[in-house]
Amino acid sequence: MPLTYPQTRRVDVSESRFGHEIADPYRWLESDPRRDGEVAGWAQEQNAMARRYLDALPAQAAFRRQITELFDYEQAGVPLKRGSCYFYTMRQGLKKQATLHVRDGVDGPDRLLLDPNDWSEDGADAIAEWDASHDGAHIAYGVQRGGIDWREIRVLDVVTGETLDDEVNWVRFGNIAWAKDGSGFFYSRYPEPELGTQSQANVANHAIYFHRLGTAQADDRLVHATPDIPHLLHLAGVTEDGRYLIIHSTPGSSMTMLSVVDLTTAGWAVRPVIGADFSAEWSAFGNDGTTLFVATSEGAPRRRLVTFDLTQAAPQPREIVGEDEATLEHAWLIGGRLIISYLVDARTKLQQHKLDGTPDGTIELPGIGSAGIRGTMADDEAFLAYTSFNAPLTIFRYEVSTRKRSVWSQPSTGFDLGEIAVEQHFYASKDGTKVPVFVIRRKGVQAPAPTLLYGYGGYGISLTPYYAATQLAWVVQGGTLAIANIRGGGEYGRAWHDAGRLANKQNSYDDFIAAAEFLRDHGIASPDGIAIQGESNGGLLVGTVTNQRPDLFAAALPGVGVMDLLRFHHFTGGSFWTYDYGNPEDEAAFENLLRLSPCHNIAAGKPYPAILVTTADADDRVVPGHSFKYAAAIQAAQIGSKPRLLRVETRAGHGAGKPLDKVIAEAADMWAFAAHCTGLETGRA
Repeated sequence: MPLTYPQTRRVDVSESRFGHEIADPYRWLESDPRRDGEVAGWAQEQNAMARRYLDALPAQAAFRRQITELFDYEQAGVPLKRGSCYFYTMRQGLKKQATLHVRDGVDGPDRLLLDPNDWSEDGADAIAEWDASHDGAHIAYGVQRGGIDWREIRVLDVVTGETLDDEVNWVRFGNIAWAKDGSGFFYSRYPEPELGTQSQANVANHAIYFHRLGTAQADDRLVHATPDIPHLLHLAGVTEDGRYLIIHSTPGSSMTMLSVVDLTTAGWAVRPVIGADFSAEWSAFGNDGTTLFVATSEGAPRRRLVTFDLTQAAPQPREIVGEDEATLEHAWLIGGRLIISYLVDARTKLQQHKLDGTPDGTIELPGIGSAGIRGTMADDEAFLAYTSFNAPLTIFRYEVSTRKRSVWSQPSTGFDLGEIAVEQHFYASKDGTKVPVFVIRRKGVQAPAPTLLYGYGGYGISLTPYYAATQLAWVVQGGTLAIANIRGGGEYGRAWHDAGRLANKQNSYDDFIAAAEFLRDHGIASPDGIAIQGESNGGLLVGTVTNQRPDLFAAALPGVGVMDLLRFHHFTGGSFWTYDYGNPEDEAAFENLLRLSPCHNIAAGKPYPAILVTTADADDRVVPGHSFKYAAAIQAAQIGSKPRLLRVETRAGHGAGKPLDKVIAEAADMWAFAAHCTGLETGRA
């Protein structure tokens, strides 16, 4: 039976843009629901209707139970060695938030340092970015409250367990980097916003400061800012020897300018190495004396490694490792060696080199998956992390000189992951481009099955094999999971990213549609059993392809999506996204965005799949108004009788820091909805 949706007030608002009259009848839903009573009341009505529908689904309880069981294990993070201490996070069973621990010695007793589960009644406050001083005496850590992007930094005395009086506020989009002598740390922040505007107002004038322990934030030293280019992000890191502060500045893309500060000098003058033309990526990852090691896409879409001699007045890049057929993803200086992570068809390959770039062997991995490594230039000991769709994060202790590894932390999930098969297929997109897709299913599932297709395709971000208990629950219950590595991501370097952004953004959507067709036509997915899911830029992906091919999908699950492509730049950090989407204030970009925007292209008169929109009231990255306006529009449109629901989480943001109980509840709702629409029968153990 058709649902009766809450009444949504329409307003007479429109704008004339480049010859188009753009109606915006739901603009009032852009207001912050935590401050606007009418918007809050509307969201509560939507939640109540969604709750009645979702709670009645037969698979809801089964998925909640399954996801809970799959999360009920201990998972350690990759250790950070400082002095004789090893610091790491730990997710302990069904605790809502991860905790921070220390060991004195690699196999010493575990000691709890920070437990955010006691910070709030609902468990929605979390540890964000953190770093330990080089002597291991202090931890500086960010506090994330209720899922928002703003952070406050506090400092913990590791020995006494006491929290110091130091407090740094208005931190956002940055990291923490201690000075070598432990006197203080560098961080990035914005100016304090006007009262009441911090959740939605545009952010600008990011800057790097130094905070000296025992002093007030008002006395922090400004190190670097670019008031002439106010919409840059500035990220700071200190080299292992403590001599240089490395600054990467970006307009919100992978293109960067690169600067250094010699911290041995009194003036801390910022010295540009690569200027602000933003034509390539320049990512410094370490030094050997005055030699700076940098990964770059300059002249190499799949990246290469170069060095700069900082003793020179105008240092020039010198190549040490040239571009490969594989995509260079990361590089590290560890144990006197250069370790490089490559992507080969979205799977990690680790190679070891000498500092001059000479090959020095391959680091063997347990299987097809994703891997990274953490260590220091001066220490032969490192920690290698590995995960895959059927392998939770395992930490190995790795000896660089011998390339031997031993297990440091390996979780046990209580489910036989040997039952999960991982395959990789390649299919042709609309223009003939070959695109990879991972297919994950139980080994006994070979016939066409209800399929959950996930994608992202933006900002040069690669989707590599990873263990996700939420998605695995769909597989355990007999469904098939597919992860499409569509253009706009970084799987094949800068060219792959460029092929899915700006005027080429439609390629991302063509790739995703072609993935669904491939899964259906090759007997992997049920003919009428494909559900699509994505979050953030992936939510935009789901909304756009649903408009373009509503006939292809049984269910659509857009999460925290950028659904209004004509107004995203007016809120919080939206101006950073113009590098991928284009600037709606430019006519050519506007015309392209108008053709793609989910809110503006709902195909009235065509039957749509069932749609469950998810967002959160405290999301200050992609503000919930995007999802609110989209939900109102699809509920008002003549697109058939299938349900079109909006689920709004409270005290949660864009995803980071969300407590485990809310993660489980949201995933159970989504998968139960998708199972009902695709015909997946639950009840497997």
